Amino acid sequence: MISSGNDAITVALNYAASIADGAIERDRAGTVPVRELEALDSSGLLGITVPREYGGPGLPASVLAEVIRTIAAVDPAIAQVPQSHFLLVDVLAVWGTPVQRERLYTDVLNGSRIGNGLAERGGAHAQDLKTRLRLTSRGPLLTGRKYYCTGAITSRWIGVSALNDDSRLVLAFVERDADGVKLDDDWNVMGQRATVSGTAAFDDVAVDPGLIVPYERAFEVPQQLGARAQLFHTAIQAGIAGGALRDAGAFVRTKARPFFEAARQGWAERASDDPHIIQRFGRLATRVRAAEVMLAAAAATLDEVTRRPLDAAEAARGSLTVAQAKAFASEVAVEVASDIFSLTGASAADERYDLSRHWRNARTHASHDPVDWKYHHVGNYLLNDVLPPNHGQLLFIMSYVDKHVSVRGGRHQRSREA
Repeated sequence: MISSGNDAITVALNYAASIADGAIERDRAGTVPVRELEALDSSGLLGITVPREYGGPGLPASVLAEVIRTIAAVDPAIAQVPQSHFLLVDVLAVWGTPVQRERLYTDVLNGSRIGNGLAERGGAHAQDLKTRLRLTSRGPLLTGRKYYCTGAITSRWIGVSALNDDSRLVLAFVERDADGVKLDDDWNVMGQRATVSGTAAFDDVAVDPGLIVPYERAFEVPQQLGARAQLFHTAIQAGIAGGALRDAGAFVRTKARPFFEAARQGWAERASDDPHIIQRFGRLATRVRAAEVMLAAAAATLDEVTRRPLDAAEAARGSLTVAQAKAFASEVAVEVASDIFSLTGASAADERYDLSRHWRNARTHASHDPVDWKYHHVGNYLLNDVLPPNHGQLLFIMSYVDKHVSVRGGRHQRSREA
């Protein structure tokens, strides 16, 4: 079993190397990467954040971030598959009962992955849920339809969000192969194709009453579930940026030609000697490094804040640091993935190299989480002392004591927001 951060990063490096050769084929096929995910499940990485008291190593957010960045630099779609798995491990750590933790963590440590059934289509907005968990004479029954179910199609368990009979948000854990569960591979997008984040249908699925978590409570107190989930996404974007820069450099060194003006004037016999290419590559490399440093800084902050922040001030510190890192990494990933072709010239557009996958992956991944809202909430906090709303996608930092109390400089202040 993985027992240290160094162990986890070594395993991640070896795993990433083992799947590197198939990245282009997986991108083109868009099919379920069964073999690669089986190798991930058996690697021991799924259990690295399981608390020590339940048999795991309890490794911190900084280790998880580096593990995911390492894998994402090779294949960000594979790296994204366990995102909800680690979120739900966190949910159990904070809100699960000892019985729930014992049961599900035991499976996780044995290589079982938890997929997600959280998002839906067709509502007025992303939080407008139609899935219901009804208490019947047969026990709790789950009915609904989910989309963006990343990893669910090859998972052991699925965590499904629903509203109960009291219209309260709950999280039900069901087995992937339970009666009434139907998973589809209808994931047809331009990027992150190997996540196969398709549809899951739940038709009167029997739910063990002991595997229901009162999820709504998570958003009524200061917490870091969202920040930790966003850190994971930040690692994916930083990985995409690094992978795109790596491939751009390799193409420039081995395949690209210098611009004819540079060659005629004797400035460059190789593309890597072209002064404009050198300048642009250096600028991109600096921005990638900045994204990696911001990722590491945000992860280090979450190591200090932990899953259970003491108050809104502590929660804000972690959440805002992650928000800045995520917004910046998303922009850098798209920029580097696009500028590959400014560095390499027209020959790099040949589909055999599949270099466009970096941009498609970065743009697809970022589209689920607009950076403008992150910058808005960071700016509104710094300028006006206004905390973001406490929901499941942005920052999760509002206090349940007073939803219009904000925190700045260690002081609680009244928000100007009505």
